[in-house]
Amino acid sequence: MSVFEFNARWKEELVCTGPHGSFVLELPMGRLTAYLPSEEVFRSNAPSWASDLWPQLREELELWCVTHQAALVVDSTARIY
Repeated sequence: MSVFEFNARWKEELVCTGPHGSFVLELPMGRLTAYLPSEEVFRSNAPSWASDLWPQLREELELWCVTHQAALVVDSTARIY
């Protein structure tokens, strides 16, 4: 069962909605690519309810990227907001 729902917004943002709220990841549209912060960076910057869910988020985001023909990049400089 999925924990997260993903919705692309026109501002090159990917809204990630989970059981207790949502946050936004970068989603540049030139070549559709989702940027996920490294696990360490995610734990430090994610909403408290999501900080321990990085492994689940990565798995579900990988599936979303395959379905939407997008690349997934895990990068310590990726932003979450």
